[in-house]
Amino acid sequence: MQHAVGAPLPPPHQPGHGPATAWSPAAHHPGQPGARPGPAPQTPPAAAPGFAAPHAHVPPQHAPGPPAPPAPDTTGHVRLPPGCPVGMPSAPPAASAPDPSSTTLAVLLIGPAGAGKTSVAKCWADHRRVPTAHISLDDVREWVRSGFADPQSGWNDHSEAQYRLARRTCGFAARNFLANGISCILDDAVFPDRPVVGLGGWKRHVGPGLLPVVLLPGLEIVLERNAERSGNRRLSDEEVARIHGRMAGWYGSGLPIIDNSQLDVEGTARVLDEVLARSIASPPAW
Repeated sequence: MQHAVGAPLPPPHQPGHGPATAWSPAAHHPGQPGARPGPAPQTPPAAAPGFAAPHAHVPPQHAPGPPAPPAPDTTGHVRLPPGCPVGMPSAPPAASAPDPSSTTLAVLLIGPAGAGKTSVAKCWADHRRVPTAHISLDDVREWVRSGFADPQSGWNDHSEAQYRLARRTCGFAARNFLANGISCILDDAVFPDRPVVGLGGWKRHVGPGLLPVVLLPGLEIVLERNAERSGNRRLSDEEVARIHGRMAGWYGSGLPIIDNSQLDVEGTARVLDEVLARSIASPPAW
């Protein structure tokens, strides 16, 4: 079967050539009568800074120059100061009273289960005039979902290790917040008869500028508040009484103690501000 003779087929489209529809047969047969000149070759657009032009020809006698520097980082990355141990807060001049609500602080709220530590810490952090974070040891400890070591099921090396890991994690978080201008209040049931893993551990993790305050209401108040709890945070009455008895050892320790038996959460937070003002002026020795 014969095919009709016509113009030659255009070559296949290749990189570096224009689109197939712009190809002209006359451009390949300049001596053909009546041939019209093809479109003038187009100059490729200039390459963007940092990128080579496509199919750019480099003469062999000229070696390519050094690579262009990388483009600046424009992803919105913000460099944060590293977390460092927190130093003691500087006392204000004698003529002015310290205002803890506008000072960057690191506070450790101590107390037995049912003392109201978490509620008071949240309220205090919510009503400050400077950015403040609340870091709850129990919340961080419960980040462990599979394999959570519940001390109520038996205190052992595994549960002790998870407690220590949670304390260290809280300390790292507090140092990072404080290094970036955000105050922190942490809450933990620190026992006075275990200074190495209690206050000593918190001082190592956060720094000497940590200000400890003890919440210690009466036993009947603690038992009543504990009864309102649920889940693994609710302890037996015997355990609550035992913890409360050990916490009594804070009396005579030199740490400030708040008996919030007759105070609501907001009232306790206000008293906490007053106690912290005194601690800034005269930091407790611990």
